[in-house]
Amino acid sequence: MAQQAAPLMPHATATWLIDNTSLAFEQVAEFCGIHILEVQAMADDLAGSKYTGRDPVHAGELTQEEIEKGQADSSYSLVMQKAPLEVTRTKGPRYTPVSKRQDKPDGIAWVLRNHPEVSDAQISKLIGTTRNTINAIRDRSHWNIQNIQAKDPVTLGLCSQRELDAVVAKAAKKAAKDAAASGEPVEEAPAPDEGKQTDRERLIEELRAERDANEKAAAEAVQEAEAAEWLENKRAAEAAGETVEDPDTPPSTSGGF
Repeated sequence: MAQQAAPLMPHATATWLIDNTSLAFEQVAEFCGIHILEVQAMADDLAGSKYTGRDPVHAGELTQEEIEKGQADSSYSLVMQKAPLEVTRTKGPRYTPVSKRQDKPDGIAWVLRNHPEVSDAQISKLIGTTRNTINAIRDRSHWNIQNIQAKDPVTLGLCSQRELDAVVAKAAKKAAKDAAASGEPVEEAPAPDEGKQTDRERLIEELRAERDANEKAAAEAVQEAEAAEWLENKRAAEAAGETVEDPDTPPSTSGGF
């Protein structure tokens, strides 16, 4: 027999059953899908969190007759009357972690600047914002407009590259279709290597330039060290009355031949 679904709020339901019935701890734990030690802790007021009881009879998950059967037989397993409906989010803007919400205006500004063909509804769904915020950034009436800097929403972690590409492609297709319907000439989208340099490409170039500069500086440091060593040896030899040849001067080949 397949295991039945747990109540919508298992711990709150367990609290109510402990306070309002004489069911065994094993029955409560089995019905709520939690460990018997948790039930014991709640009964002894030892649980770290205090739960407000939730009546499973009122919620339609359990009947009073089923509770009475369980109270009469401690080995009886309670049967759920109606499994809770799965709660899903289907409408409204996408959820964005609190740590990322302050970056939304920067991502919106980037999309408005680089992809004006994307509609407000698409931006709202992509980044998880409102049309009022989008319009405020577009007409520069946003309360924090002075500190908003256009940044790639993918880099900011507000959406994935695949999601952004899909939105841009869909918007470009719609724009081309609208232009064709109105008889306006359709501009071809630039090839990936003909458009503006991406943030990733700029970062790679900066890293390469920094690496080349470091290599050049290291080579110059080695040359300076060698020159300093040669000069020190020369001075020491001169003090001892010896002659030190210049390393850049080829040795003399005159020997009477």
